[in-house]
Amino acid sequence: MKISVIGAGAMGGAIVEGLIKGNYIDNGDLCVADASRRALERFAGQVPNITTDNRMSAMGGDVVFVVVKPWLVEQVLKEIKDVLDYERQLLVVVAASTTADQLRQWMLKDGKLLPMWLCIPNIAIAQLASMTFLVPVAEAEPQRTEQVKELLDSMGQTIVTEERLLGAGTTLASCGIAYAMRYVRAASEGGVELGFKADDAKQIVLQTMKGAVELLQSTGLHPEAAIDLVTTPGGLTIKGLNEMEHAGFTSSVIRGLKAGVK
Repeated sequence: MKISVIGAGAMGGAIVEGLIKGNYIDNGDLCVADASRRALERFAGQVPNITTDNRMSAMGGDVVFVVVKPWLVEQVLKEIKDVLDYERQLLVVVAASTTADQLRQWMLKDGKLLPMWLCIPNIAIAQLASMTFLVPVAEAEPQRTEQVKELLDSMGQTIVTEERLLGAGTTLASCGIAYAMRYVRAASEGGVELGFKADDAKQIVLQTMKGAVELLQSTGLHPEAAIDLVTTPGGLTIKGLNEMEHAGFTSSVIRGLKAGVK
């Protein structure tokens, strides 16, 4: 399978990093395009096929990712439209606020659409740890959706969902990764106040978060059931949890998530 990625900015670059680190394709089967030579320089020596020509990149991919700013999506799609093979190629558009109706309008050619998907990963895709949302846009055989999902699953986890849930998915996973990092910062600062050096406090918080995630994933426990395992009557944990709740911890998280979809 040959893959083309058009756009090597923050998200496009993260996807390329994930493809390089993963073992789904050989680097020689990857082509990266960007108008900025500086954006491409980071992949020189790792990806043999880099170019500033979007059309050339689009022609070579079995799967073509378009990963550009929302206001550039229409321009880039219309630029590559006439070189895409609608019978063979698959198109994945990674851009917030772009709708399925827009993609169908922009990509209609001779009464036909090629198989297309809207896709929202997060930047952890560079570390093969993305939570990614995939929405079929044009009618595609289920095996083609499964093919794209399998590719994305090689760089994390993927949910095939409805377009109406993309906003919620974005705030939970894409914005959510920033929310999780803000917790890391806050807890690390608390660790410093408790007496640890800053780097040690961060390491403690990160390992603790990793342990919490792996515990929930491996056991399938509801978070509250897992909390009960470490919350003894009159103990330190319940006192700390109650203080956080008095300060509006749960409410603040929910309000932040809801604000992200307004």
